[in-house]
Amino acid sequence: MSDALLNALAESLADLVTTIDTCDDGVLDPDTAVKWLESTGYLLARLPPTDRRALSVLVRRAAARQPDGAWRDDLLRIPESFGLDDDQHELYCDAVEQLARRFVETVRDVDPGTPVPSCPGWTFADLVRHHGTTHRWMEHLVRTRAAERVWSRDVPLDLPDDPAAYPQWLAAGAEATLRTLRTVDPETPMWSHGADQRVRFFPRRLLFEAVVHLADAELTLGVEPRIPASTAADGIEEFLENLPYYSWIAEPVGAMADGSVRLAAADTGAAWTITFGGGSFAWTRSAGEAAAGVEATAGDLLLLVYGRVPADDERYGITGDRAVLDAWLAASAF
Repeated sequence: MSDALLNALAESLADLVTTIDTCDDGVLDPDTAVKWLESTGYLLARLPPTDRRALSVLVRRAAARQPDGAWRDDLLRIPESFGLDDDQHELYCDAVEQLARRFVETVRDVDPGTPVPSCPGWTFADLVRHHGTTHRWMEHLVRTRAAERVWSRDVPLDLPDDPAAYPQWLAAGAEATLRTLRTVDPETPMWSHGADQRVRFFPRRLLFEAVVHLADAELTLGVEPRIPASTAADGIEEFLENLPYYSWIAEPVGAMADGSVRLAAADTGAAWTITFGGGSFAWTRSAGEAAAGVEATAGDLLLLVYGRVPADDERYGITGDRAVLDAWLAASAF
């Protein structure tokens, strides 16, 4: 792509974003403006760090070509507003740290024998042990720069005998994991169990482990999970990106009859269209035609994708062939 085209695209994006952000409420509905800006922010956040930094430079150059004044000032705020200069790896680590703290606070005083309905057959002790094991396993993988699969059963866990001590054990493990992740170059190549074979895969994967398992705990306690829309949208894509690498999901999905499902986030305007059949699976970031459709907030869609809330819950607006949706959810159950 030529420099001229890149500069034109960056300047057009900056002008459009600034126009939406500064538009009078009587011209553009504020809710629509927020939805458009959140959708743009989400897409830009998914760019690799080098691309985000490059876009930041292009936007600042576009601003520099404008005369002094409010418009130029608004353009110069875009890189900061969209986090184009942020370290995405560190942002994921920060989010994991916050959620690990919330998870420990949520489970600390709960009877370890309490069943977790969203994880049939599990108790709170099982939930905390699983999440803590994931932290220690991933810490071991990154610290040793694993070049091939290492099973969690082969990693020292130092699991306490008393399940009541599991929350503090998990907190210590999460601290060690984050310390390791923050001292390693995220671009370092290594084995992972997903699509991205670099260190940066792990904080993102840990984030959604934490999001989903915190939701398990909260739903059990009668608390509605609070998942930011941008986080939830990223979680849906992280799931779809890695699905082909999860054999227990990829195999049943590969055996499905032809079909398609559209997920539409009512709060951000983001959408995903999933197609399957004939042994294949694909998805696009678009609101394409599909045999079945689901509309809800991004957070609720993430809970649906992970099977934490059933599709017949009133929060979901379903259109098209319900049987296709049910077949997809059954085959892709995490």
